[in-house]
Amino acid sequence: MSTIRILEKLILALILGLIAPILGLLLFWWGALVLLPEAWVAIAALSGLALGLGLDALFLRKAVRVAYTIKVELWAAIHLFYSMGLFGMFMGVPVVNALLSLPAGFVVGGRLAAGNADESRVRQAARRTAWFTSGVLFLVCVASACVALDSPSTPADLRGMLRLGFEVTQGMVVGLIVVGGMGLLAFNWVLTLVTVRFAHTFLLRK
Repeated sequence: MSTIRILEKLILALILGLIAPILGLLLFWWGALVLLPEAWVAIAALSGLALGLGLDALFLRKAVRVAYTIKVELWAAIHLFYSMGLFGMFMGVPVVNALLSLPAGFVVGGRLAAGNADESRVRQAARRTAWFTSGVLFLVCVASACVALDSPSTPADLRGMLRLGFEVTQGMVVGLIVVGGMGLLAFNWVLTLVTVRFAHTFLLRK
């Protein structure tokens, strides 16, 4: 097996393999918070994590083998799953969400390479993928903006985080949200297009 093929399998395994453990951890954790005494929450969460890892041990290898035959709608749901997870993990800061264009572009580029797509199809698929990832990121940015504008401590938080020597006004916060959001969306768009094309070209060599 070529090095490129091994790398491709590892990336697909990482994308698909994190889903079950994360879901198991979160579902068992939240379920335990509602149904069980506090002392059992950590045990339940670890049990959910172990269950997810067990499912990976049973099914991940097969999932990687058939990854490019998985319906686009399911891949879109996986992208949304990771988007919501990162939004919660980074407490509403959307910057890291833009990096999800990398796995999205890789999967699309891999599907195109597996199907020996021509240049026209690659261009169309790259644009569709960029529209999708940018649309999801736009929703994340809107949610993040709502959280920031709803919190009265946001100006002070920004001043402390950036170590600014002046007062941050609500107008400045709005300006940062608009300009920063537009820049982040543009970055996401370009990164998606580049990743799809790079993955397609790279994986054709396998």
